[in-house]
Amino acid sequence: MNATDRIPFGATGLLMSRLGIGGGSLASAAGEGGVKAVVDAAWQAGLRYFDTAAYYAGGESERRLGLALQGRPRDAYVLGTKTGRYLPPDCTDRFDYSAAGTEATIRTALARLHTGRLDIVFIHDVQPSLHGTDYEAQHALALKGAFPVLQRLKAQGVIGAIGVAMRDPVPILRLLREAPFDAVMLAGACTLLHQEACEALLPHCVATGTPVLFAAPFETGILATGARPGARYRYKPAPADLLARTAAIEAACTRHGVPIAAAAIHFPLLCPAVKGVVVGHQAPAELAANMALLAAEPPAALWSDLRAEGLITAIPA
Repeated sequence: MNATDRIPFGATGLLMSRLGIGGGSLASAAGEGGVKAVVDAAWQAGLRYFDTAAYYAGGESERRLGLALQGRPRDAYVLGTKTGRYLPPDCTDRFDYSAAGTEATIRTALARLHTGRLDIVFIHDVQPSLHGTDYEAQHALALKGAFPVLQRLKAQGVIGAIGVAMRDPVPILRLLREAPFDAVMLAGACTLLHQEACEALLPHCVATGTPVLFAAPFETGILATGARPGARYRYKPAPADLLARTAAIEAACTRHGVPIAAAAIHFPLLCPAVKGVVVGHQAPAELAANMALLAAEPPAALWSDLRAEGLITAIPA
């Protein structure tokens, strides 16, 4: 499996790199020069999907990615961003799925990214864990406010495809059943530590031909580093129970001669609906390492052993 493989992305007409460049932790940790270094290395390697969001680094991700991509042939790469979630200077999450807010976000994204079109735009993080008692109202606003604006911009050629992006598979599936979204970005719920998306969302995407990009295959650290002291899980120190389970998974991987990071990056790709993985590389060396991981495909026996040992509850299919 090559990281640079260009995979047809469902019915969107887009060709996605098997490995995508995520603009979240990249922009936050690497700074402007680091973003350019990673984008330059990705381009030289042949990778052509770049992902960002209005939320990442308070909009700096879009701006820095736009600068790093300037001067490259626009038809040679796929560019995606997200709307609806924002990080103002006071670092307090703000959500706006209204028509006016969505329109403004797209105008800003086009300017920051120095482009006349966005290949895919995802409505970002419409999930109960973030909205609490306001979830139903926000869900309705995403469908009645943001989605029609994106449909109109798609008809005008400003947007190529419309997706939904978040961690929780349940509200993703609800949105897919209520509006004709083109694609999904799933951040979690189909990793070596969590397989909830295998229950309903991924089978639905396979059945309907809805393409999926998978983000955060390493759970922000622990599935890349293994169960070492100080391992990070979803941006925080990993709790003891997850360290123990990760250690057991790592031991199984070792028996098959597979680094746990290779197993982690390949696991979501077992589902035919998942066309690529998006990773927030922070340096060219990380990019090279992840490309090598994709080239090292684990044996099928690893997945069946993990299932038999009760270390995973499902295998994506």
